[in-house]
Amino acid sequence: MPSTFTAVSYGQSLSPAALEQIRRTLAGCGARVLDEDLGSRPGYELCVMELIAAGPVDLRQIRASLSAGAGEGPGTYGVDTAVVPAALRRATRKLIVLDVDSTLIQQEVIELLAAHAGTEAEVAAVTEAAMRGELDFAQSLHARVATLAGLPDTVLAEVGSTIKLSKGADRLVSVARAAGHVVGAVSGGFSQLLSPLSKALHLDYAAANELEIVDGVLTGRVLGAVVDRAAKASSLRQWARTEGIELSCTVAIGDGANDLDMMEAAGLSIAYNAKPAVRAAADAQINLPNLDVALVLAGI
Repeated sequence: MPSTFTAVSYGQSLSPAALEQIRRTLAGCGARVLDEDLGSRPGYELCVMELIAAGPVDLRQIRASLSAGAGEGPGTYGVDTAVVPAALRRATRKLIVLDVDSTLIQQEVIELLAAHAGTEAEVAAVTEAAMRGELDFAQSLHARVATLAGLPDTVLAEVGSTIKLSKGADRLVSVARAAGHVVGAVSGGFSQLLSPLSKALHLDYAAANELEIVDGVLTGRVLGAVVDRAAKASSLRQWARTEGIELSCTVAIGDGANDLDMMEAAGLSIAYNAKPAVRAAADAQINLPNLDVALVLAGI
């Protein structure tokens, strides 16, 4: 039985040579182009190819073929190509779940808070230890939050006022929700900062850690279970169940190792300006400062 799927190519500019090489690679995987649509958005150009193959296709193998020989940097000729299942793009209702720090927003909140506490070096040292595998996420979070003990809770509003959304984040959320889709954010950061952001963006769901505050002062502890990589995946599954959306119709977007479980659970995983290991594990990459590329990938 024939298989249909979509390839979306995107970059700051799309050269004819890049598109021709992508077409040849797809043809070598047994795919034929049914329709092709060139377009542009602020900051990037794109090409959407609707494809058909004579029989079942292995999308991972096709993604690997497109990545092979790309060399340094994002994709062939500086162009990334995502291969997306037709069922996801055609789904009438989808769930999009985003990581927060360095994905939905440009900064890392713990670093902003540490700057107020004068503990940037300590936090950076713990982060490096976690990256070396010496600490898991929960251990590293507790260690970093401990350096914030004694800060007045007024610092949360101060830090909140400096948060900058990633380019295209507000458009991604507003366009997806206006089209009837569901959008949530799940963070290894803190609910005291995510909650106002969630309200401002009108997110459908939000989950994060809660900083303990006693008598108007941060204690250096978090309340309850830590929102780690397993909890992120659990949130995606729970929200999908609540909304009656199949996991195959979900999209997870993140940049770090803490996002890998929810990305694996989703129908489409997108690495946003991510670390190499996350890019390697994802179904698609966005290596542009334009989060709203995810709309095109999801067929919204």
